[in-house]
Amino acid sequence: MLRILLLATATFIALPAHAEEKPPSPVTSDTPADAPDPDAQDHDQPNQEIVVTGTRARATADVLGGTAILAAEELTREMRPTIGETLAKQPGVSATSFGPNASRPVLRGFTGDRARLLIDGIGSIDVSNTSADHAAIINPLTADRIEVLRGPSALLFSPSSIGGVVNVIDSRIPRRMPESPFHADGIATYGSASDERSASGAVDVPVAGKLVVHADGSYTKTGDMRGGGYVLTPALRAQAAASADPAIQELADLEGEVPNTAARTWDIAGGAAIVDDRGSLGFSVSRYDSLYGVPIRYSLDPAVDAEAVRLHAKQTRLDVRGDILTETAGIHQIRMRLAAADYQHSEIEDTGEVGTTFYSQGFEGRLELVQETHGEWEGVTGGQFSTRNTRIVGEEKFLPRTESNQFGLFTLQSLDFGALKAEAALRYEHNSLRAQADQDIGNPLYDRSFDSLSASLGASYALADHLRLGINVSRSERAPTQEELFANGPHAGTQAFEIGNPDFTTERAWGVEGTLKGSGDGWSLSAAAYYNWFSDYIYDAPTGAIEDDLPVFQYNQADARYYGFEVEGSARLAQLGNFAINSDALADYVHADIVDQGPVPRIPPLRVMGGLEAQSDALTGRVEIEHSFEQDRVTDFETPTSGFTLVNASVSWKPFGAGSHTSLMLSANNIFDVEARRHTSVLKDYAPLAGRDLRATLRVQL
Repeated sequence: MLRILLLATATFIALPAHAEEKPPSPVTSDTPADAPDPDAQDHDQPNQEIVVTGTRARATADVLGGTAILAAEELTREMRPTIGETLAKQPGVSATSFGPNASRPVLRGFTGDRARLLIDGIGSIDVSNTSADHAAIINPLTADRIEVLRGPSALLFSPSSIGGVVNVIDSRIPRRMPESPFHADGIATYGSASDERSASGAVDVPVAGKLVVHADGSYTKTGDMRGGGYVLTPALRAQAAASADPAIQELADLEGEVPNTAARTWDIAGGAAIVDDRGSLGFSVSRYDSLYGVPIRYSLDPAVDAEAVRLHAKQTRLDVRGDILTETAGIHQIRMRLAAADYQHSEIEDTGEVGTTFYSQGFEGRLELVQETHGEWEGVTGGQFSTRNTRIVGEEKFLPRTESNQFGLFTLQSLDFGALKAEAALRYEHNSLRAQADQDIGNPLYDRSFDSLSASLGASYALADHLRLGINVSRSERAPTQEELFANGPHAGTQAFEIGNPDFTTERAWGVEGTLKGSGDGWSLSAAAYYNWFSDYIYDAPTGAIEDDLPVFQYNQADARYYGFEVEGSARLAQLGNFAINSDALADYVHADIVDQGPVPRIPPLRVMGGLEAQSDALTGRVEIEHSFEQDRVTDFETPTSGFTLVNASVSWKPFGAGSHTSLMLSANNIFDVEARRHTSVLKDYAPLAGRDLRATLRVQL
């Protein structure tokens, strides 16, 4: 597979080098006049009013669908070891919170295949979507910015991302020539809740005129995370205290550190690109290695031993990216993106023996043809393909050996009449999944294929200067995943017996979303409300049965309804000398039901958040309060989750002035050390969120 990718790279390099960088987006009433180049490196990144994922750099007000961007100082403040926890404070975003080391984003109540994770437009090529305990191979320490995108633009990347897509943008393949002969970035963090120590560094060096060489590396080490309050919920503690077994009784008093949550992760990469004022072509090679524990699902039955499982994940990955300006009539630019990865992780039992090992090899590529702009009309058309081979070896292989192949064609077309903007997207996708015969877990040979067609149509209208009202209607189809079809066995990582259904049909959904976005001198507003109708919705839920001493989780298919909203805004309250006093607020909510059955499992409750910030060129102070309400809309065999309130504060200082990219940030999170649990977590009853966490982060740029 890697030989194929190298051959494709060599062929692309042999093409005439008359490429051109993407033109800057046109200046409109909703686009800042000084909008920077979307291909800039970290020290010159677009600000948080500009979205770069998709066809071109656009103002957030021009994107149909709720968006969120994490960059610059906010990214530094929110950065955590996992992508899920890093994004957890964004509007419409929660996290799976399978302990501090395996946490994926939950977008509007969706995760897995309905909320795709991308690295510069290409999937993470791991097995994180197959199970909550599998960490996504995405290192936030190497991110320049992270974007959450919804609406028609999401169809460029997946037909099933009804919750949205998360695109992590890094600089491992250089996009431009550094302004100096040597450019370096470094970040170091200490967090007290888990004795977290992390450091990351990156270097870009121009060589031989048009060649830029890049290298980066990072290392993170943590101890067991200290939660706020007790490890078990009050209901489980009461059961443990009532047990006749002294060992079970001791669990009732377990508090503070959450056992088996320590981790060690390192990541290294090298790359190079040919860059001039007409385009770029480059590659990178990276190696990721992480050894981490997952919280223990304690058994209150003396006859059943709870397992303390650790996972050792490794990935070697090759990435290629290029763009060329063509002279062909009607086509302005060709963009290419390729990636291949070899992944494996071992699930290590508390005896030190390897119980089960996952192997996965994947190859993914996409080609985009960017149309020339004709008056008000612009667009992009392209194709995408991927192939995955997954094999599980060991006593707890809950999936047979599978091969999946996907091919998709997509187009996104936009019209801009000034006050009125319209956008339409269409995507066709063919998926084939093949499961080899494996009598050990009861699966015969299956060979399934699915064809899906998804479309989205939307428009926005300027109600006034810098204020736009939008609406988007979508029809999406999603093929079942391999675990939804073929799972049938015990899984130590999730400590569940998982059962799929090979006869599942394609999942279909209609959706409508309304948005209101605006910004001006000292204020900003972004609001979205949505409703989704699902036919043959696929979900997993506990059945109440026990198999191999594990609770059984069964995948089912039924109709479902989702609706909700997210809103965020900010306002300048006063100007006190050099300090601007700003306030901001956020609220989000999801309501989800299986028709004629009841609530969808693990849906986040209503959440509100407010912040007050004093900001100057060199010094910024912030205090914020987040309240998550009780979630008592639960399905059978699911427990309710109590509400909680977190208070956080931070101070950021640029010691060398506003023009410097060196900063020191001190923050205190969950200041009052409250016990908090996310309803989206499968292990919420056994593992709270982090307690009081004092953090120091130093960021240096040369």
